[in-house]
Amino acid sequence: MDRIDSASVFVTIAERGSLAAAADTLDMSRAMVTRYLAEMEEWAGARLLHRTTRRLGLTAAGEVTLARCRELLALAGAIPAAGDAGAGEPRGLLRVACAQFLAQTALADALAGFLRQYPLVTLDLQVDNRVVNLVEQRIDLAIRITNALEPNQIARKVGECRSMLVASPSYLAQHGAPRDPQDLARHNCLAYSYFGKSVWTLARDGEPPQEVLVGGNLSSNESMALLAAAGQGAGIAMQPRFVAQPQVAMGQLTEVLPDWEPRTLGIHAIYTSREHMPPALRALLDHLANWFVRHGSVF
Repeated sequence: MDRIDSASVFVTIAERGSLAAAADTLDMSRAMVTRYLAEMEEWAGARLLHRTTRRLGLTAAGEVTLARCRELLALAGAIPAAGDAGAGEPRGLLRVACAQFLAQTALADALAGFLRQYPLVTLDLQVDNRVVNLVEQRIDLAIRITNALEPNQIARKVGECRSMLVASPSYLAQHGAPRDPQDLARHNCLAYSYFGKSVWTLARDGEPPQEVLVGGNLSSNESMALLAAAGQGAGIAMQPRFVAQPQVAMGQLTEVLPDWEPRTLGIHAIYTSREHMPPALRALLDHLANWFVRHGSVF
């Protein structure tokens, strides 16, 4: 059986979630779909799918094979255009994922500039505060602000995100301003949603970093919600500097412990493979890195 056809059938099974749905999509029999799947598993030398009570799922080998099959199909699709003088120009669809506040405050501007430069590229921006699975959700590029990348994750650091502590003038008038990092333990701190406790790390020139276990009566997985709550006097929030600084300048928020700076986080562009990278994806990575360099004074 043709391996490119087998790869195409396997990708369709993974995207549609079942052999029956893949058969309907491809207009072929269930038996033929099963044969193509068996061919792929023999080629990969591993079981690619497992069944749960709810749906068909990918094994670990299946996730790797799915990414490789997509690369294979992309290469196969590019062959007819090899003789086109403009074949190397970035084009095609890219699906990009990021958190809501990053989309609103940075990526909307950065991506608009990219599309002006590369009009043959189409972008589908997926805004989700949860960590996405690039393979399962067919994401080409995810932008995350973190210092804790997963093992073996392929990523390019495109910028850095500095943070600051902020609270409303009304909160500080009622509760007082912390004089050193350890004072934060007695304040109502608005933290991101994590499993377990929130630890804020702050540093000052010439002194070792201090870690403070903080807590409060409000947490969220969305930065903009915590920023809005801090503005209403709910407590102290750690926010990206480029998000909070405008409200500090307008007097709506006050910087807390201005001599102490929270740990800087990396802005990472995460993708599935370094090999056979489409020109559009490579161009987008370069554009984002240059954009964050130009706006480095804000971040």
